[in-house]
Amino acid sequence: MKIQMKTPLVEMDGDEMTRILWKQIKDILLEPYIDLKTEYYDLSLDERERTKDQVTIDAANANKRLGVAVKCATITPNAQRQKEYNLTKMWKSPNGTIRAILDGTVFRKPIMVKGITPCVRNWEKPITIARHAFGDVYRDSEIRVNQPGIAKLIFEAESGEQIVEEIARFTGPGVLQGQFNKDDSIESFSRSCFEFALSSHQDLWFSTKDTISKTYDHRFKDIFQNIYDREYKDKFESAGLEYFYTLIDDAVARIIRSKGGMIWACKNYDGDVMSDMVSTAFGSLAMMTSVLVSPEGNYEYEAAHGTVTRHYYKYLQGEETSTNPVATIFAWTGALKKRGELDHLDDLVAFANHLEQATLQTIEEGEMTGDLITLFHNPQVEAKKLNSRQFLEAIAKRLLVLQVTKA
Repeated sequence: MKIQMKTPLVEMDGDEMTRILWKQIKDILLEPYIDLKTEYYDLSLDERERTKDQVTIDAANANKRLGVAVKCATITPNAQRQKEYNLTKMWKSPNGTIRAILDGTVFRKPIMVKGITPCVRNWEKPITIARHAFGDVYRDSEIRVNQPGIAKLIFEAESGEQIVEEIARFTGPGVLQGQFNKDDSIESFSRSCFEFALSSHQDLWFSTKDTISKTYDHRFKDIFQNIYDREYKDKFESAGLEYFYTLIDDAVARIIRSKGGMIWACKNYDGDVMSDMVSTAFGSLAMMTSVLVSPEGNYEYEAAHGTVTRHYYKYLQGEETSTNPVATIFAWTGALKKRGELDHLDDLVAFANHLEQATLQTIEEGEMTGDLITLFHNPQVEAKKLNSRQFLEAIAKRLLVLQVTKA
């Protein structure tokens, strides 16, 4: 008998190779065991074009309504993609739109496997990146300057007051970019980080560049410190945990020298870049979990990587691909576990744990996708490269054993 669900997950389908893997994961690993309930939204680029991106907004609002979502990787189009897909415009990042609506914080954590040693030799524990998921460059305004002139930053208050700052005097072509953030979003970000640190019992580091950005970045620093002092200082000290702020360049140096095991809170762009650095140093970008947590307690789980375009075109030409689906599998297991916890479905939580165990066991026993072959080092186990479907089928065999043993 299949495991029953009470409340649907919000399912956000995606693009290219990850869309292919999405269906295979459901067919091979999920639907044989679960009477899968989802509210489905197609976030493929074609559907975003057809709906003028309304489908992305609808999916985000569904996440707010139902509480838990799982998302496939999607394309954020550039000029080349706009031409390739015949788009009327370069639609904004779906992740950026969803994060803005949920006003959440993204927590990204590498998946550690026996046999794959981090490039940084002293890293012994995962490093979780907490990324502010609102504003900054992801909600910016940009201008291409093509003649001499003066660029100004202007704020017109509802009271009629006006603040004007000169940015630069252009004597020729150049570019302009305007960014913003809001106190209430930064406050939500800080509380999410403090709560996550307490719940996972990890130290929290926060870094910006306030020595250069004396107003913008300094505001982040002040809000974090004020909320910590007022609301979390006693809780952290009672739990034996540490919170500290440092400049981002100092944080990078400290992280490299550390043993890992902390949460590193970053602004939006910093978190985007540093999570890629951390995941690669731990082994592979395809081995990193990502969950968006909103202040209201809504969750959206996804892989931390993109749509694997190169593999997709090989797939379309009938060539064999060995695309790593682990982060996408863990997006599903994360969402299923959270849904199970909220709905008190122990069988659903246990299944998700078994699927994660089967996935790691498959790699540790030497069966893996091509990206992991050169990283895997275990003298007692010979690594064998599998294509994507073979890898999923190898996981399925181990999952079956775990489920039968449990029964």
